[in-house]
Amino acid sequence: MVALLPERKGRLGGPGRPPYDVRRVLKGILSLIKRGCQWRMLPRECGNWRTREGYCKRWRREGVWARLRAALRHLERRRLGRQPEPAAGSGDSQSSKTATQGSEGGCEGGKKIPGRTRQLLVDTLGLRLAVVVTAADTEARQGLGALLPPYFAGGVKRRRKLWVEGGYRAQWVAAWVRSLKQTPQITREITEKEGKGFQVIPWRWAVERTFAWLVNDRRHSRDYERLTATREAMIQISMIRLLLKRLA
Repeated sequence: MVALLPERKGRLGGPGRPPYDVRRVLKGILSLIKRGCQWRMLPRECGNWRTREGYCKRWRREGVWARLRAALRHLERRRLGRQPEPAAGSGDSQSSKTATQGSEGGCEGGKKIPGRTRQLLVDTLGLRLAVVVTAADTEARQGLGALLPPYFAGGVKRRRKLWVEGGYRAQWVAAWVRSLKQTPQITREITEKEGKGFQVIPWRWAVERTFAWLVNDRRHSRDYERLTATREAMIQISMIRLLLKRLA
């Protein structure tokens, strides 16, 4: 786990402040996600809150959270007897209110929720593959267009099936998915409930369960981040926390 994190800067016994223990830094960041508090309200045993916040932002810019989450997901899939990369997955979106005057905000027309929308792509186990956060008034079809290209750009070759809701039914979405050069064989399937009341929708229930996992961390009860990139990093950290508990 620690081997996947960047090396500590500075030299032990050298001039200046001694380098921080990255294990302690990570523990403080995970505590923030679970508690849902402000950085400055972290317990004293977690260390200086400015240091934790600085490491969190730096690792976001350097892509550390994305690499760490992907490595842990591969380990979890191997533990369950699966191949590292899945061949099928589900995509969906969920809106949440914002607590600050951050960038890229909006109001969802249907549910009248002012805030942002998080678009998730997960495998059949509910483990997150990709995430993008947009304004709440962004259509689901446009969110899918922002969600898939970064994931496929990583050289994914086994993706063959994608289950989505009716909001992604537009013909141009199907044509666009088929036109992706990285995965020319990918197919899209619309899954919707029939009638009224609660129903477990086949295959797409996995992404709905992932949204429920996120809410278990109080940091996701509302969008507290000023930047959408920070919000995406917080979702990645929540999945890292979940995977660490399973692998432990």
